[in-house]
Amino acid sequence: MRDLVTLYLEPHHYTCISFASGEEVLQYLEKGDADLLILDIMMPGMNGNEVAREVRLFSNIPIIMLTAKDTSQDMVTSLKNGADDYITKPFDEDVLLARIEALLRRTNNVEKLEIKGLCWDEKHHILTYHQDEINVTPKEFAMLGLLMKNPKVVFEREKLLDRIWGYDAETDGRTIDSHIRNLREKCRKSGFPIDDHLKTVWGIGYKWIL
Repeated sequence: MRDLVTLYLEPHHYTCISFASGEEVLQYLEKGDADLLILDIMMPGMNGNEVAREVRLFSNIPIIMLTAKDTSQDMVTSLKNGADDYITKPFDEDVLLARIEALLRRTNNVEKLEIKGLCWDEKHHILTYHQDEINVTPKEFAMLGLLMKNPKVVFEREKLLDRIWGYDAETDGRTIDSHIRNLREKCRKSGFPIDDHLKTVWGIGYKWIL
């Protein structure tokens, strides 16, 4: 089934990574980056509902449950455990694609994030702490938003360059370090405890913790 889903999705320009157990999923998401997670309820070891519940402790990644269990109670249980959508087998390829696209549209359009008085407002492109503006550059603003949207995900310097500067950027990891250093200093001056949330993962990159 994992191979079949991959076969369906890759021609539509999705990169698919498959895992043989829920434990592998959790290990990857603690350190890796993903845009959407497809789970089955019946998996070896941890079942899909258990995995979804654990994922929700540290991530808001969209979750689709794709399973043969088709009772209304199964669906309710999965949704309560953190699934965003529920598709039963056998499933239609076009339906799966449409549900994925709909979830990604919804989750990628987060316009405002707030934590302990720090407000990242994408619509108005402004960063404030207790309503006082923090003057950051566009790249600093975009980097902070990416980290805040993906708590606990470790972003390698190269990945941040790709996501913020683009694949053809003629720069290196030292640029990321410089922007992070400036962002931290600006947030410290505002009074926000940035060092409690923006963490360095030595030798790798950076992550945001709640």
